Amino acid sequence: METLRTDVVVVGLGAFGSATLWRLAARGADVVGIERQAVGHAFGSSHGTTRLFRIACMEHPGLPPIAQKSLELWNTLGADTGQVLVEQTGSLNAGPPGSVPVVGTREAAAAAGIPVVELDHAELVARQPQYAGLGPDDVGVWDPGAGICYPEPIVQSQVAAARRLGAQVFEHTFVTSVEIERDGVLVRTPTVEIRAQQVVVAAGAWLGKLVPGLPLAPRRTPLYWFQPRDPASAEFTLERFPSFIWQRPTGAGFWGHGSGDGFGVKLGLEYDGRVAGTPVQDADEVDRYIHPRDDVEEIAAAVSEGFPGLDPVPVKLMPCMVTDSPDGQFLIGRPDDGGRLVVAGGDSGHGFKHAGGLGELLAQLTLGEKTYCDTAFLDPRRYAN
Repeated sequence: METLRTDVVVVGLGAFGSATLWRLAARGADVVGIERQAVGHAFGSSHGTTRLFRIACMEHPGLPPIAQKSLELWNTLGADTGQVLVEQTGSLNAGPPGSVPVVGTREAAAAAGIPVVELDHAELVARQPQYAGLGPDDVGVWDPGAGICYPEPIVQSQVAAARRLGAQVFEHTFVTSVEIERDGVLVRTPTVEIRAQQVVVAAGAWLGKLVPGLPLAPRRTPLYWFQPRDPASAEFTLERFPSFIWQRPTGAGFWGHGSGDGFGVKLGLEYDGRVAGTPVQDADEVDRYIHPRDDVEEIAAAVSEGFPGLDPVPVKLMPCMVTDSPDGQFLIGRPDDGGRLVVAGGDSGHGFKHAGGLGELLAQLTLGEKTYCDTAFLDPRRYAN
């Protein structure tokens, strides 16, 4: 069996891993990346044509600098490769005055000095007449720097950039174990063994299998696309129906965005600030079939009530996976004091927009550099306190 030696090996080349590989290679590190599937595949958590891109991130006031770093890196990468990887069409966060989308967005914006626009109820209704069933007190916060991003091109472009910078990549390669040794790490696969000084494990829903003991719980989360009842209507284009998160008075909510070139109206459900989904005991056993009753009935009823201008039956759906941490924040950094292992996971349904910035952080943490923002709220060891 072939044995390679390198400085760092990155296991998993989805959103977080591909960004880490790129940012390590950009620093001149000798780095190898391993991906179980093809780069940019649809079997994990980094696919679906589009993802919401938000800067004033309601989930934690420490997140905006990471989203801003993603924007900076992806705009540069897009310019270098002739692609648009992020579209800043703005994003609306709506709900009752005390709801997480409204309060969280406002607090994150204030902490990061990000300009947002407050909308009272009348302004919200006038701005988005597509919304039905707004509560009598619902208000909105408009984040003009937000929008959507394109996950598959981003992942593929990050890996391609890493390769141009000298990284070696193994696709379609299954990692059987990650072994931490006294003088390094050993990553085993059926075809090659890689010895390195450090390993970054960014395996998405499989992270807990490769690094046992992490408090992670994967879920199956279908993605849905819809079309207007009136095919000639432009009310649900991205320009008129920009990306949004709307917590309804019941506590349940929607997230999504309008249609554009090559994609339809994308909508999903969330409860208590987390995207809807079904727990998965083993990521290798996730149900990849589509079930018309279990997968469609709930969201069709909600769309019929919330957006009556849309046909409530989705025109397309596909399964994805979310991996939750207990507090909804990522696990980024070293889970122990051994100095060999770095983990990246726990996307908790809001990870992709931060991937570029997290890749930069992971490269800095791996190489012992000063990080560009605080990472204490992401430290995997926070649960031990």
